[in-house]
Amino acid sequence: MTSQRAAVAEPRAGETLIPGEFEMTYRDFREIAAMLYADAGIYLHESKANLVYSRLVKRLRKLNLDSFRDYCDLVGAPAGADERLEMLSALTTNVTRFFREPHHFEHLKTHILPSLLDSARRGGRARIWSAACSSGQEPYSIALTVLSLEPDAASFDIKILATDIDPRVVAEARRGAYVEAALADVPPALRKRYFACETDGGRQAWAVADELRRLVAFRTLNLNADWPMPGKFHAIFCRNVAIYFDEPTQQAVWSRFATKLEPNGWLYIGHSERVTGPAASRFVNEGVTAYRLDGGRSR
Repeated sequence: MTSQRAAVAEPRAGETLIPGEFEMTYRDFREIAAMLYADAGIYLHESKANLVYSRLVKRLRKLNLDSFRDYCDLVGAPAGADERLEMLSALTTNVTRFFREPHHFEHLKTHILPSLLDSARRGGRARIWSAACSSGQEPYSIALTVLSLEPDAASFDIKILATDIDPRVVAEARRGAYVEAALADVPPALRKRYFACETDGGRQAWAVADELRRLVAFRTLNLNADWPMPGKFHAIFCRNVAIYFDEPTQQAVWSRFATKLEPNGWLYIGHSERVTGPAASRFVNEGVTAYRLDGGRSR
């Protein structure tokens, strides 16, 4: 964060980075990048300037602003707090689908859930966290995997926590209505049982059934802020999120996950991600981007 603020003072700060309808200077970009880093831990290199421009230019038009300088002044002031949330929503990436990276769900189904569900049937608890749930396909895929083994899962102490930094996508996930094409990777038997066709906003959509909905609790949460959950989890999904963090932020997040896992709990991460830093000695890589907390050393 300090280095980004210092960068704003470089001699070329006022030079044009992107010309166009709304000029973006190097200073504008760096201030936006610094705010995103401070708010979400997401690091933006100058190579992402065109992406930032294309996603925010709509906000400038809607707000009737004349320049990115005006926009920076707005979101950097207390009065611009609501727009700063809009900026965060615009700049975060929400790419997801049902059963994305299916090997993780197969691993969950064959290596974790059998004993976890057996414990739940005998009165134990089962907790899984989808730590970047986006519009809900990941936690609902986890729930579908649970239901494929135990259709009465909602009758036991089985809960899936689904969190995301963007309140807009959390609201969309909680609504749980998807176009038919989004369900392409859902097994037909599960689709037939746990989704119902309805009209949503004048268009046809497939809504999650109550049995599926009852297993998942949605919350807004910033991975780089406080985690208020008092308990621990048997598995955590945090996939294709850390790639947007710089190395120190990644390492801090991996270490914090270790403290939130039950002994021998599992962490699933994205295909291009690796656990690094102090946490690397606490996890054992026992599958494709599947890590087990070694011996439950979660201190």
